[in-house]
Amino acid sequence: MATVFEGAQQQLRAVQNILKLDETTIRQLMHPKRVVEVALSVKMDDGSVNVYTGYRSQYNDARGPFKGGIRFHPSVTADEVKALSAWMTWKTAVVDIPLGGAKGGVAVDPKKLSSGELERLSRAYIRALAPFIGPDIDIPAPDVSTDPRIMGWMLDEYEEIIGRKAPGVITGKPLSIGGSLVREYATAQGAFFVIDELTRQYHLSKGTTVAIQGFGNGGSFLAQILADAGYAVVAVADSQSSLYKEDGLDVTEIIKHKKVTGALKNCVGCEALPSEAILSVPADILVLAALENTIHSGNQREVRAKYIVELANGPVTPEADGQLFERGVIVVPDILANVGGVTVSYYEQVQNAANFYWEEQEILAMLEKAMRRAFGAVALYQERYNTTYRMAGYVLAVERVVRAMRDRGRL
Repeated sequence: MATVFEGAQQQLRAVQNILKLDETTIRQLMHPKRVVEVALSVKMDDGSVNVYTGYRSQYNDARGPFKGGIRFHPSVTADEVKALSAWMTWKTAVVDIPLGGAKGGVAVDPKKLSSGELERLSRAYIRALAPFIGPDIDIPAPDVSTDPRIMGWMLDEYEEIIGRKAPGVITGKPLSIGGSLVREYATAQGAFFVIDELTRQYHLSKGTTVAIQGFGNGGSFLAQILADAGYAVVAVADSQSSLYKEDGLDVTEIIKHKKVTGALKNCVGCEALPSEAILSVPADILVLAALENTIHSGNQREVRAKYIVELANGPVTPEADGQLFERGVIVVPDILANVGGVTVSYYEQVQNAANFYWEEQEILAMLEKAMRRAFGAVALYQERYNTTYRMAGYVLAVERVVRAMRDRGRL
């Protein structure tokens, strides 16, 4: 069975056939420029010392400095961060921002750490990576189980090391130390613009029905944005249950219910179903905002939606992707649908460099322009090459990266 990174490499082989890339070019694209592995010694609250393994994969910087998140999770491996750094390279290229791709992480269960231990781990990670990052080199950001508070610690540690202010080294920071407005809900907002373009492309009505699997930060923000825009959010699901209402859920009340109870179940006036039932509810669009490999060859036939939008990373397996295509189900891939976050991270970096900060509506206007333009470019390639939106996105991204590499004389 192929590893995650081998799967990412296989995707490039498919692009090679379409763009007729020579072997020298494809070999350069199939490997990260640098992978750093570090041992992080962290003093625990009881006085003992634990050693954690951290990684940073810097994939390609032909279009600009490396860019990508940092995740704290027990499953973090070198293979995983290499694959994620490759996908980040294609994401920044699809949305056409002047950045490359990177990803980092630490193999740790942050839930088992106290606040003090978590801070010491965060600072240890940035100390180890300090020689390899910087506002013009590599700009980390939050990812799985990291947040603005952790980014604040990392920024502070980096600035202590270099002896000067450098807010642009980290994005996703608290607003008080150079963070950007909109960043909190940027991924969901970007996905909304993509969904809105999808409805235009296929002439769907504003009453289009939507089901959302995953009701964390991204899924709940998107549900509210869609409902406010007139879409009918008929179903939402978390890891425990699904809620369904044929004429549309009261998203505002459901969000309040989830905050109070910690779960979706037992919401008054909604039909409660098993969590996995979200895949088969009648809806025009199914948004996947939970985990990777959610839809696979064993359950893809349960999907009744005509359109799937990937807000999560890799929620549809390659096998299921082909099967859905054969069934006529249109999948808008993660490398297009969930790039709102990195786009606003880029805006944060620009604001840090200029020491001038935009208003919320100004950032939203720039994000909307970028996302709608990206959808249009991918749709054009989808039609030109008569392929899926996923492959069209990869072709567009790889073409842009290759052009930058050639203009630099690397090819």
